[in-house]
Amino acid sequence: MELRVLRYFLAVAQEESISGAAEYLHLTQPTLSRQLMDLEQELGKKLFIRGSRKVSLTEDGVLLRKRASEIVELVEKTESEFWGTEETVAGDIYIGGGESHAMRLIARTARELRQVYPGVRYHLFSGNALDVCERLDRGCLDFGVLLEPVDLKRYDYLQLPMRDVWGVLMPSDHPLSARESIRPEDLWDEPLLLSRQAMGRSSLSEWLGRDYTELNVAATYNLVFNASLMVEEGLGCALTLDRLVNGSSRLCFRPLDTRLEVKLYVVWKKFQVFSKAAAKFLAALQEGAARHGTGDTSSGKEVEGI
Repeated sequence: MELRVLRYFLAVAQEESISGAAEYLHLTQPTLSRQLMDLEQELGKKLFIRGSRKVSLTEDGVLLRKRASEIVELVEKTESEFWGTEETVAGDIYIGGGESHAMRLIARTARELRQVYPGVRYHLFSGNALDVCERLDRGCLDFGVLLEPVDLKRYDYLQLPMRDVWGVLMPSDHPLSARESIRPEDLWDEPLLLSRQAMGRSSLSEWLGRDYTELNVAATYNLVFNASLMVEEGLGCALTLDRLVNGSSRLCFRPLDTRLEVKLYVVWKKFQVFSKAAAKFLAALQEGAARHGTGDTSSGKEVEGI
């Protein structure tokens, strides 16, 4: 399979139209159609269902879209690592992470580095720990920002100096908003929105004094922004981390009566050879973490860059 043809395939999958993709790619429609038929013949699989108004993917086409996206993204990332000259620092840095206030330190470091090296660009991916680690292991990310628990044996890492704290996000006029902190029994009968990642944390279950199956779970969520809209609309209260939802007068956050903190880590693959831009970013991040408190690192060796 040629990379060029994979890009053609992805364009058709996105546009859901051969004519629309041909216009986007500046190709003639017959040329694009022939390339797609050659690809199907090469793989021995039908990739498209060609309807009167749009083109949709078969099951094999959906699988190829996932793999082709990974291949193209990895090639583009590799190419960007070789941009610039020996003297310049430029190129792309790929960072993945869940929702955490620690991303402010990432953002601050990114801004400071771009002031010195304006040719550096950042690409952010938001997802849970499984999504981030999968992309990290495939080489599609330079760094992952992960919340404990995380298997640190697989990675080199920098422990960030800040902590996230568990609590409850609720409407501002909710009866529990009058409390300074939330007790476990306050939530036993309350409709709750639970993070799917949080449901794997024994510390929360122990604090609640209930198994999750015994709670009144109204919904589960992956990232908290959409969950916060459901809280605003009265679906329930969300068990979440602090400082993730800002600017809404309709919501308030109350911590748990027992302080449950979450450690935060920036991780990267062991034996990673960084681009010059990624190496500079990590050095700046380590310096920034040190300014805000002791940032523990798994390795004292100097970061290697290409």
